[in-house]
This record gives sequence, structure tokens and C-alpha cells, in this order.
Amino acid sequence: MRPVAASHSLMNWPLLDSLLTRLRPHREAIALAVDAAVIAACWHVTYLFRLGFERWHSARPGYDLWVMLGLVTLYLTVFVALRVPKGMWRFSGFGEIQRLTLACAIAGLLGAVAVLMAQLTKVPRAVLALHPVVSLMGLAMVRIVYRMLYEHMRGRISGSMHETRRALVMGAGDAAKLLIAGIQHHGWVVVGLLDDDRRKHGVRIGNVPVLGPLDSAPRWAALHGISHIIVALPSATPGERRRALDLAAATHLPVVTVPNAAELREGRALANVRDIEPEDLLGREPVQLDEGGISECLSGKVVLITGAGGSIGSELCRQVARYGPLRLVLFELSEFALYRIEQELGEHFPHIPLLRRVGDVRDAEGLRATFAQVRPQVVFHAAAYKHVPLMEEDNAFAALRNNTLGTANAARAAAEAGAERFVLISTDKAVNPTNVMGATKRAAELVISRLAAQAAAQGWRTRFMAVRFGNVLGSSGSVIPKFKAQIARGGPVTVTHPEITRYFMTIPEAARLVVQAAAIGEGGQVFVLDMGEPVKIVDLARDLIRMSGHTPEDIPITFSGLRPGEKLYEELLADADATLPTRFERLRIARLVEQAQAVDVQQLLDWVQARHAAPDAEVRARLAAVLPEYRPARH
Repeated sequence: MRPVAASHSLMNWPLLDSLLTRLRPHREAIALAVDAAVIAACWHVTYLFRLGFERWHSARPGYDLWVMLGLVTLYLTVFVALRVPKGMWRFSGFGEIQRLTLACAIAGLLGAVAVLMAQLTKVPRAVLALHPVVSLMGLAMVRIVYRMLYEHMRGRISGSMHETRRALVMGAGDAAKLLIAGIQHHGWVVVGLLDDDRRKHGVRIGNVPVLGPLDSAPRWAALHGISHIIVALPSATPGERRRALDLAAATHLPVVTVPNAAELREGRALANVRDIEPEDLLGREPVQLDEGGISECLSGKVVLITGAGGSIGSELCRQVARYGPLRLVLFELSEFALYRIEQELGEHFPHIPLLRRVGDVRDAEGLRATFAQVRPQVVFHAAAYKHVPLMEEDNAFAALRNNTLGTANAARAAAEAGAERFVLISTDKAVNPTNVMGATKRAAELVISRLAAQAAAQGWRTRFMAVRFGNVLGSSGSVIPKFKAQIARGGPVTVTHPEITRYFMTIPEAARLVVQAAAIGEGGQVFVLDMGEPVKIVDLARDLIRMSGHTPEDIPITFSGLRPGEKLYEELLADADATLPTRFERLRIARLVEQAQAVDVQQLLDWVQARHAAPDAEVRARLAAVLPEYRPARH
């Protein structure tokens, strides 16, 4: 019989919760009515306790009914003054009992004084004294029984005594209808929908009412005891989506969202709600790509990716795999990172042959051997050390060896193996660099420029190019995972400076930019993405705090000071640069004034190759000799 009972509970719970949801707008009035009935019943119980069953009714004075009605009115007035009806019975606890105790004591005392002053002597004094105590017991018992029944029924449906998540959904379209059908029996109760289309207000979708516009979320959330806000606007523009997220955050509740249109195309189920990610907050249209041109560049080709297990490298692997390469060569120094991306690609792209190579871009001979064996036609060079403070102190030579010499090794190996295209992953920190990491990446750009100029003389057919973009959201070493961990611990969230700003893009956005540059690059170019306005890091931290259902008062933000080599503002183009448009609206080509071409960057490479270590100060001096725009930060 238990399975039948469970099934019966399963069917009745949504109906009961729907009834409670309809009654909730009148919750305070209903609570007062129930309290009035309990107080009146306790008046009779007190008489029964004092006079016994034989006399509890016959011994009362004729005006007793009016005394009881007066006391009930007095109790309710005190309850309203002390905000007792605003308490939610399913959350009743010690705090609620304290409030009831105070209210009953005040009402009982005022009632007794009023009866005595009116000289209503036939009302027993013991009844006046005991009634507040009996009323407190009755009122508390009603709330406790309600909470027990509510949690029992919730436990029958969810299999857990944890609180069911009560959701208010932003959006009343097809996505909301599918969402309701998908999550109602997975611990979620959708209480209502919000939509700015006035024609939908008052209608029911999936038996859930459309309550009002999006900006009414705070009012409905407070009224219905909402625990989560779900943004169900997968086809909205980034700007519309950002507005909805801001309105949701105003409720100070945790905000989750359904997958966006791109995620749905990749197979994400609509009912798989997820936490808000920083890319949801950018409010920027995605880059439109020349899919045909990219397919022609990559389809049926042998593609090699260095740093294949890193944040950018692994996303490049995913993006490239979509275009059906003949073979994908994964070149990675970290055994674990290589294993992880190989397993993922094998699961999602089983038809693409993978060649996995553990290797180091600083090993020129090893690179040459690998490239000569696999003969890659397209090479994406993502292997790099990128953590600015870590590279700035005690690791400057390691950064120069890996970022600059490693690029030269990989580029020469690609050219000697007959590769068609070589794409360097660069950074906005290479513009007017103030840190070692940015300077080594700028030197790597110069290496690419120099090799492009030598290609014809050397008989190479390889086109060398670089792609420069800003900070990548969610990549290893970025601020986002750090902020999330700090929020999960309860704060504080640490930001280096209140005015620090950065250009941001998503990992897929960065990878798409790279593959697009590979398709249209002619050689010797540095591509730059127009990433819109820079974002204040402190604003990003505040957004993440709000979307987690907290306020800056709950989780404070502290400022730790700029780290070694860190700039307040990043740039995408140096002052002497100009840009030329491409046929893609937000992809431009930097026209670089190569002041350093007069200084042979090969001397820097020879110096690095001839030694295994060097002091940080000497590394900075060598970089400054090649890069006039490099202004090392003070140490």
C-alpha cells in the first residue's frame, strides 16, 4: 500500500501547493481569522478549566459574549501592532513563540485592566489570568501543527525534509512552459510567472499564473515566500537578459537561469537550470563568425594545439572539433590536463582521431620531431605562462623562456613542417606592458612578425598571425573562481583596487575569435576583438554577490592593493597603433608600428637559449632593450 500512498501524495502535493499559493495573497487576513478563532476557543477552554464541565456554560454572565468579542478584538489589534500576522507559519520557531508570548502578555494585561475598570465583576478573575496562557498554548500549537504537516507532505513528495525550492520565473513564453513541465517534480514548485507582455497578465501557463511584469519581482517574492528566481529568457538579447538579471537581483534571493540559445543548440536541456555565470552579466552580442570560411580552413586538416589542456587550449579543441578536422593533435605539458581533454573529446567527438603528445614548447628538438611526424596544417599556439604576479617575481626567466622562446620554437617547427597557418594566442597585457608576462607576450608577437617577414626568403608557406584579447572569464587563474569561492565561504571578497578595470570575454568567445582569425589571416597580423567597454572588477564582484542572494552588507568587499606588475587599466592597442576593419563587425586588425624591428629580437632568443636561469632584473633589462614601450613596474 505504501507505493499507492506515495503516488497519491505525489499527485496531491502540487494541487495543495497551488491552493496555498492562491490563498497566500490573503495570508495575513487568514492568519488573523484563525488566530481569532483560537483565542475565542481558548476563552471557552479557560472557563471549562476554571468552573468544570457542569458549570462552564451556565455560570457565565449575560455579557460574557461581548467581553469575549472585545478581548478577541484587543488581541488582534496587538498582533497587528507587533507584526504577528506577517510571520510565515511553515518557518515558525523560537522567534515566533517569543513574539506570541509578548503579544499575549500585553493583550491579556490590557484586557484584564479593561474588564476590572468596567467593573464586570461576574467574569472570574482566574479566567482573566489564565486566558493569555491558554491562548499562547493554542496559538503556538496551531503553528507547530501546521509546520509539521507541511514538512511531512513536502517530505513525501521530495523524499527529503529539506525545504522545497519555491520559484518565481521571469518569462512566460514557450521556455517557461517547458521549464514548468520539467522541474515541478524535482524539488521545485513554480509559484508564478512574470512577463512584460501585458496581454499575458492574469492567464495561466502550465497551470501557473502570470502575476505581472518583470519589475514586480520583489513584491511577489516577498508575498509568496519565494526562495529562488529563475530567469527563463533563452532567446532574449544580452541587454534584455541583463535587465532581467538586475531586476531578479533586487529581490536579494538566489538567481538561476535556463540555458541560453547557444547552450540549447549544444544540447543542454531546458530544465537544467544553472547558476548565473559572469558571461550572463556582460550584456554583449556574441561574435558572428564566417562558418563557411572556418570550415574550409579546418575541415579535413591536421590541426595541432599546444597547451591543449589549458583554459583556452581546451576550448579551442572543442571549437576545432566541431569543424571535422582530419586529425586533432593535442600537445600538452601536464599529463592530467591532457588526459582530461582527451577523455572529453573522445566522448563528444568519437569520430575524430586524436593524437596525444606530452611535450614542452621549450624543447625545440622535441617539437621539431613531433611536427615532422604529424605534419600539422594548422597550429594554434596556446601554451603560455599567464599569471601576472606569479611571473613577476622569481619566475621572470621562466616566463621569457616559455612565452617567447617557446613561441619561436613552435613557430619555426610549424614552418619547417610545412604548416599552412600558425596562430599565436596573445593578450591585451602585451600593449604598453608594465609586467613581465605582458612583455614576454609582446616579444612573442615580435617573433611572429619577424618570422612572417622572413617566410618568403626561407621558402616557408606558413602564414603567421596573432590574436590579442582581454581577460577570459572562468579561465584558470582568473578572478571569477576566486570570487565564487570567497562568496561560498561567506566572504569577504577581495579586490585589488576600487578603480581597477578589465576587458572581459568568455572562453568560447575567445576561442571562436582565434579560429576566425586563422581563417582570414594573411600573415604578420595581430587581430583584436572590439570587446566594448571595460568592466570594473568591483562591479563584477558586487554582481556575483547579488546573484548569489546576498547583499554587500552580508558579504563585504575588501581592497588588498595592486599586485606586482598589475595595471589599473588594460589596453587593447598601443598608442602608436591604428586598426583596420575586417568584414566582421567586431574583429579588427592592429597596424603595429614595429619600433623594435630595428633591434634584432633574435639576440634576445639567443640569450635565453644559452642559459637555464637569470635574475629577474636582468630579464627585465633584456626585455626593455627589445621593447621600448615596456615600462617595468617598481619592485
